Order: sequence, then structure tokens, then C-alpha cells
Amino acid sequence: MSTYSARLAALREHLAGVPLDGFVVPLTDEHMSEYVGAYAQRLAWLTGFQGSAGTAVVLPEVAAVFTDGRYTLQVREQVSADDWQYVAVPATSVSAWLGANAGQGGRIGYDPWLHTRAWVAEASRALAERGATLVPVDTNPIDAVWSDRPAPSRARLAVQDDTTAGASSAEKRGAVADWLTTRKADAVVLTALDSIAWVLNVRGTDVAHTPVALAYAIIDADGTAELFVAPEKVDDAVRQHLGNAVRVRDRAEFAAALGSFSGKRVAADPERAVAAIFDVLEGGGASVLPLRDPTVLAKAIKNPAEIAGHRAASARDGAALARFLRWAETTLPAGGETELSAAAKLQAFREATGVWLDSSFDTISATGAHGASPHYKVTEESNAAILPGQLYLVDSGGQYRDGTTDVTRVIPVGTPSEEMRDRFTRVLRGHIALATAVFPTGTTGGQLDGFARRPLWEAGLDYGHGTGHGVGAYLSVHEGPQRIAQPFYPGGGPSEPLRTGMILSNEPGYYKAGEYGIRIENLILVESRGIAGAEQAMLGFETLTFVPIERSLIVADMLTPPERAWLDAYHAQVLGLLGPQMDDAERMWLAAKCAPIA
Repeated sequence: MSTYSARLAALREHLAGVPLDGFVVPLTDEHMSEYVGAYAQRLAWLTGFQGSAGTAVVLPEVAAVFTDGRYTLQVREQVSADDWQYVAVPATSVSAWLGANAGQGGRIGYDPWLHTRAWVAEASRALAERGATLVPVDTNPIDAVWSDRPAPSRARLAVQDDTTAGASSAEKRGAVADWLTTRKADAVVLTALDSIAWVLNVRGTDVAHTPVALAYAIIDADGTAELFVAPEKVDDAVRQHLGNAVRVRDRAEFAAALGSFSGKRVAADPERAVAAIFDVLEGGGASVLPLRDPTVLAKAIKNPAEIAGHRAASARDGAALARFLRWAETTLPAGGETELSAAAKLQAFREATGVWLDSSFDTISATGAHGASPHYKVTEESNAAILPGQLYLVDSGGQYRDGTTDVTRVIPVGTPSEEMRDRFTRVLRGHIALATAVFPTGTTGGQLDGFARRPLWEAGLDYGHGTGHGVGAYLSVHEGPQRIAQPFYPGGGPSEPLRTGMILSNEPGYYKAGEYGIRIENLILVESRGIAGAEQAMLGFETLTFVPIERSLIVADMLTPPERAWLDAYHAQVLGLLGPQMDDAERMWLAAKCAPIA
């Protein structure tokens, strides 16, 4: 019996003794985080799945793992079909599957600290049609059978200085207080880790690649706050930074504190706060206002200091990546390198900046067929040799004190096929179309998504993910509420109007299963766009990422004159920004890469 089969069997045995007739295992933590600490990696422990989005359901006779189109290939590589059914979302939801597969009268367990109230209501309705019920558990059954489960991180918080942040915590809390006063609310509960980090100007290392700390916060209408965090994580420097207006309490006291708002009006975000928080607030007599976290939009709209910081981070990160591409171009065709060794080399170039703090996510180092899995994560087991005739895709980013980067480039190992060049050029044309888009104030990212797809659509092609996500300021590489995606693509959903100061990715792609993947990703900044004679306010994008785009993959004759002009101007900016950071040999290579397209 394999390790994962044994774990599934142990969970079923435990559930039978509780007793429960099933259990739902999401990939999240008690903060509804996308990326979670090792202690909360329950889905990976149970199934072996290493992706960043998914859910499992375990019933007595059948178990299923739910992933979206980004992980169709990866889940089949990492999760055994002998034990698990593969279910695609959103075509089939977890709730719908439960409604079709749970036993009559069954009791299906869930951890109320890992699900939203909306999900609980939806799943309860689906199960009711089978005469089954959804049952909250006090202790997560996975934790009961995961004998060597890691403890939550004990790393200390760090101060994000006001100059880099662009506003003090007092100013940010004051804005939240004004928001509460307008809504006649007494307090707001903040549960999203990046919201807490942003509003208090602190950072942490509790989650790999995302500089946040495990904590909760409650901000009152007078601008004071309570920070619930393990006491050993706060040193004197952080206490001095937080000041008297922020009371530090043990994270273990959070649930009890929620029960102390009898007769008060308390705001909580139904998308970011778990069901248990609503249950405890209401159980304590509070009137709960289901409102979006007031820091979400403020955090998304970068201030001048954050924008300047990102530009600085992007310039040094671009130079590191360009050095890596030069190394890859000369080294990979000779053989002997693998996905893991290439990723390690890229990290070494970033570390050499002297100010690199972490990757902003697990580097997607993917050659050949692995590139066709958009969120592929290389492991010791999957690590492939990089061979001639393949396309090598690297999607990576860095965390720096002044900014978070995310960039994807593709290079051919040897001579690319004409099909590869055609597809790459179509992706490039879509990238340019979005980069040069001009649109009215109030436009959502979903309305722009098709700009990037049109060159692929014209050839009957497409890609199965959104085109852009928001990016934080030395915070999460995936930050809402802004996105560029249709509702039916992963990362889609209700679209937020784009506003000046928002940073997003521009990353169309193309993926041929079993053969190769292509994606070109830069980060872009929403800016005001003045147009002579315009009758309304207009917006556009400023490109923030500067790394050469591989010339040998471009079919120049497929580009229109404006597209050629954009590419040449972009490469001129790349050379101007990165060239001064490089030595003579590197600069000569870069100049050739950035020459006008023939």
C-alpha cells in the first residue's frame, strides 16, 4: 500500500469512529489564504497534490479530488487514480458532487474554520436533497491522523517602514475608522493575512513566498486595534512600531474575543472570513454586517511610494532574469541541466542582488510537456531533463522589501518548430493588444480579457486560465479584487472596475498537451490616459516588467506595424533600464536581444 493510500485508509477509519460518513478537505487555512503554511497543507498530505487550488472529498467507498483547468495534467501526475476520482471544476462543484454521491441520511463533516458561510449553505442545500446533513467538527479529522504535522511558524514579525509603505499604520487605521463610522459599525474583523500585514505595516515569514504572519485583527471605530498573534512572534521593535493604539493579544484568545460584541454592529467579510467567525459573533449577540474587508481596495490601489518601490524591484529583478536567460541560452542546448537545476540557477542570480528575500511563488520551471501544465510545480519525482527541441518555460518572481515581481518567459532549446513560432507570435500579439488597450473609467478586467485572446481565437485556439491577476506591494503575488478574466476561467468571477494605481499581470498563453507550453507575462500598472478631444476619462496600462522577449520565437511577418513598433520600443526600454546594471559581455548580449525586429 502506498503512503497516500495508507493515509486515506487511516482517515476513513477515524471518520468511522467519530462517526462521520465523509469529510471535505479544502486547500486553505483559517484565513481563507490561497497559499498556506506547512501546518495547513492537509490536502497535499492526504492526496499528494502539490497545486495551489483544490479540494478533496472522502466518502466510505469513494473519494474525489477537485481541481480546475490549470491542474488537469498535474493532478493526474501526483494523485493516484486507484484511490481518487478526478473531478473538474467549475463544471462540477464540490457541493453538486456531494449531492450526487453522499449516502442517504449521511453525516458529512467539515471544519467551520476552513470554509465560508456561503459554501456551507450551498453544500447543506445539496446534501438535504439526499437526506444527508453537513456536520461541523470541533477538531479536524486530518489533524487527528497526521502524526507528524508541522507546528505553525513561530517566526517573528518585521516592521515595514512607513517610507516604503507610503502611509503609516495610523493613517490606514484612520481610514478604516472612517469607513466604520459611515456604516454605523463598531468594529471590523480582519482575517486575510495580507490585509493585516498591510494595515499594520508589518510583514512575516509564516507562509512560504508570501511575507505575512499568522494573525487576526479587530479594528474599532476609533481607529484602535487588537492584534491576535502568538506572543513570541512580537519583539520590542514591533511593539514600539504598533504603539499604544494597537493592543497585542494571544492568537488563542481570538475566538473568545469574537463572543464579546453583544449588541454591537461588527463587519466581517463573507468572502475572506470563515463560517466559524460568523457563528461565534452571532452566538455572542453581535449584529454582523457582511461587508467586504475595507482594506482590500485600498491595498490594491498602490500609492506613489509603493509604485516607485515596484519599479525599483522590477529593474533589479529584470537584470537577474536577463542574466539567467543568457546563461540558459548558452547552457541548455549542451544538455546536462534539469528543471530543478535551472530553477536553482535562476534563484542564485536573484540572490546575487543582495536584497532578494524570497521567491514570490514556487518557480514554474517547465520543459517540454510539463510546460503545458500552466501551474506545474517541479518536484524531485517529476524533475525532467531539459532537452534539445523543447520549449523551456520559466514563470517566477521575487520578493523584495520594496516590491513583488512576477514574470514569465519562454526560450527554445535548439531550433523551434514553425508551429511553436506561430503560437508564440499569437500569444505575443495578444500580450501587446492588452498592454496597449485604452478603455473608459469603470471598465472591468473581464471586459478586456478577450483582447489578449483574439489572435489565438482567430486560429481556433485558446488557453484555460485568466489573463491577469492583481499583485501586492511586498505582499501576495495574487492579490484581489482586480483581475483580467472571464467568470468561466480559473481566477474569474465578479469583475472589479480597474482603477489607477492597480498592478496586474498580463499573461496570455498557449498550451499543447503532451508537447509544450507558452506564456508571456509582464506586470502592468493602470494609469490615466489623456486623449485629445476625449469626452470621458480614459485609462490605459504602463508596462512595469522589462526582460527581453525571445526573438527567435517571433514570426515578424505576423506582426502589424503598430505591434512591431511596440516591441521595438519595449526592447529599447529593456536595454536602457537593464544595460547599466550589466558588464560589457552581458550588455553586448542584451543589445542583440533588444535590437529592432527584422
